[in-house]
Parts: sequence; structure tokens; C-alpha cells
Amino acid sequence: MKYDFLIVGAGLFGAVFAQQATKNGKRCLVIDKRPHLGGNVYCEEIEGINVHKYGAHIFHTNDKTVWNYVNSFVEFNRYTNSPLANYKGALYNLPFNMNTFHQLWGVHTPDEAKAIIQKQIDAENINSPQNLEEQALSLVGRDIYEKLIKEYTEKQWGCPATDLPAFIIKRLPVRFTFDNNYFKDRYQGIPIGGYNKLVDALLEGVDTRTNCDFFQNKEALLPLADKVVYTGKLDEYYDFQFGHLEYRGLDFKHKTLDTANFQGNAVVNYTDAKTPYTRIIEHKHFEFGTQAKTVITEEYPKMASTSDEPFYPINNERNNKMLQQYMGLVKQEDNVIFGGRLAEYKYYDMHQIVASALKAYKNEH
Repeated sequence: MKYDFLIVGAGLFGAVFAQQATKNGKRCLVIDKRPHLGGNVYCEEIEGINVHKYGAHIFHTNDKTVWNYVNSFVEFNRYTNSPLANYKGALYNLPFNMNTFHQLWGVHTPDEAKAIIQKQIDAENINSPQNLEEQALSLVGRDIYEKLIKEYTEKQWGCPATDLPAFIIKRLPVRFTFDNNYFKDRYQGIPIGGYNKLVDALLEGVDTRTNCDFFQNKEALLPLADKVVYTGKLDEYYDFQFGHLEYRGLDFKHKTLDTANFQGNAVVNYTDAKTPYTRIIEHKHFEFGTQAKTVITEEYPKMASTSDEPFYPINNERNNKMLQQYMGLVKQEDNVIFGGRLAEYKYYDMHQIVASALKAYKNEH
């Protein structure tokens, strides 16, 4: 069987590209080294609950074309992301809004909140922030920084906030309204029935192979197709010849609990340093579940080793310099399309991945 495209990776980029190609009469083979399709959006059903195996995935976008595209395959619910922060047992609404400011200071009006924040910013007297800590203090003042940013961020990145570049938080969303909706995007939701419904619909009629490692089967796979769509790690494709690009990783501890409702919210961030995990996800709340039991996931950040699943590119000077070397090799390729978070070493939200895959296929024709 001869294919037009061998697509390495069955995540959203690969699935969308395969759908577009198949729709236009092309033959695709999609492979993935994991035992399932869907990449990081894969859900496992436990106790009738769609468990986001690789962390919370909430689809949100302002792009009507992308929203209409994904909704043409599966209906999305009206889930709105409204996370909470737990700092040493005290709960605060996110993003920073009038509910948060009332919880912090007992204020009732936007003017009261603005005055406190401005007073704290002025007290820091930071004109040219040199690191993440100074940047945050110059944007929101000390109370918000110390309770809701500092220790959480240091857990996430594994180093002091003073060692992190300021650009990581160029802006911090501060709202002087009582609005707990984390995203400002016009469209937001979760596929009814979970993300597997979306991926299965995208890959309908497409040949797929799971438990298939591209690098272990390269000699047999490459002759099968005219072109390769590669969504794996960029440095691995080139046998790490310039070195290993670094990622932050995550360990997930999934727990099934004999209670109907553990925390009353899908996402609760733990912003203190003493709690080893950054957040707890309670999956049933993504789909307004009423099951008798619940499933929670604790997320533990770490530095990803070469054998760990990579999650967040570390775009520091060292890695960006290495990335440019790899991109020099990419530009020389005629029959390989590189796409997605790992192949581009760039953090993407889901809607950006969908848009990028649609564009990548369009550029082929």
C-alpha cells in the first residue's frame, strides 16, 4: 500500500492534517508510539468519567473558523474554566478579579482594589524589571505575587523566580469585575463525550497504527509514503546532533475516590511551596458529571528526562540557540513537514494546533 503521507504522531496536529488530506482524496498512514490515538488530549474512561490522562485540556478560541471546524465533528459543551487557588488552605478565585481582591483585602469596589494594587506597585519602585519576580511585582504588587504567583511558578519551573526571565509574564490578567472566567475567548468548551470523540471523528477512514515507534521502524515505514508529516521531538528527528532540547515534564497521580464530589471544581491550583503538586484536577466537572464516584489527578512538575514525555519547551537562550541550528536543517527538507509543539519546539494551545495543521495542509496545495 502506497500512501501520500506518513503522519508521525496521532495528536491533534496529525489528526487534523490526516482529516484534511483524506477529505481531499489523499491516502494517509498515521502512527503513534503510544498504545492509543489522540496524543495528549487522550481520555481514559474510569467509573464512567472521561479522565484527561495528560492534564486538563480546555478548548478555547476566538477563531470562529477553528471553532466551527471542531464542532463539525463533535458537539462541545458549555464548560467555562474558572480555576481556584489554594494558598495554605485559603481559597482564591482565578484569574485575578474582584472576587480575588475581596478575598485578599475585603474590598468591595474596583477603585478600592486599584488603590491597593497601585500602592503596592509604587512601594516596589521597579522601573526596569530584570526577572520574573520583579516583573510580577511591578504589575500586581506584593500580596498577589507572594500568595498566588511566586511559589506556584517556582514549583512549575523548578528554580527561583529571580532566575526566570521577565518575559514569561509580560502581562498578568487583572480584572476589576467579578468574573471568574479564566479565558476571554469567545468560544470555550469540552467535547461532549470527551476528546476521543473528536480524534476518532478526525481519523475516520484513515489507516492508523498504535504502539509503532517511528525511529525503530524507520526503514520499513519511510518507503510507504511520498511525504512525512512529523510531529515528534525535533532534536530526536536529527539524532540529537546539536544536543537535547530541554522540556519541563509532569507526573500525574490519578486517584479514584469513593465520593461523588471531592473539591467542587475541575481545577484547583496549589500555590504554596510546601504542597508538592501544582494542581488537582477533578475530571467529572469538565462534563458536569453526576457519577457516584470521582477521579482526581495530582500534577507534579519536574525536569523531563530524555525518556519522559515532554510537555513545556524551555525557551531560554541555550535552547533557542540550539533550536536555530535544528531549524537550519528543517529548511533543507523537501519531503518532510514539521508541525506541532514538539516538532516546532513551541508552546501551542489546542486551537492554535488545529489552525496550524489546517494551514500546513493548505500550504501543500
